[in-house]
Amino acid sequence: MHPFETHIRNVPDFPKAGIIFKDITPLLQERFNEVIEAMANPLPWNEIDYVVGIESRGFILGAAMATLKGKGFIPVRKKGKLPPPVIAESYALEYGTDTLEMIINEKPGRVVLVDDVLATGGTLKAVMNLCQKNQLDVKALSLLINLTFLNKFKDEGHPVHSVLNY
Repeated sequence: MHPFETHIRNVPDFPKAGIIFKDITPLLQERFNEVIEAMANPLPWNEIDYVVGIESRGFILGAAMATLKGKGFIPVRKKGKLPPPVIAESYALEYGTDTLEMIINEKPGRVVLVDDVLATGGTLKAVMNLCQKNQLDVKALSLLINLTFLNKFKDEGHPVHSVLNY
């Protein structure tokens, strides 16, 4: 068992019945600096210009990683939260669709995508598509938790780093 796991709270039936939610709040409260280092250190930082943080916990983790490594930060938000001009990407959820947006990028760059949990992979695939449309070359993916039993996500040649795997 990874030492971080003792700080992750399992919340049954959240946000809906049958789901066991992995609450990382206690982990961030007790070991935030160690979490950021564990997510950041294995990455090829000489090949990365920006950190792309995915709403909302990806903002927390990604902004801290960008600060630690002296890189810029690019937020990806849900539809209607960023000022124009933006590009959008819709993706399927188990109960419908959602849309993510990114401000249009003026210059090419190399990025790492950061999020807290990889579940089905729909969000990450949508963000990868946004980056491709926006002159941003995805060099790596960094996740705190990968729920490997849920996803059929294929990294498609992109290095995937996750601290915890279930």
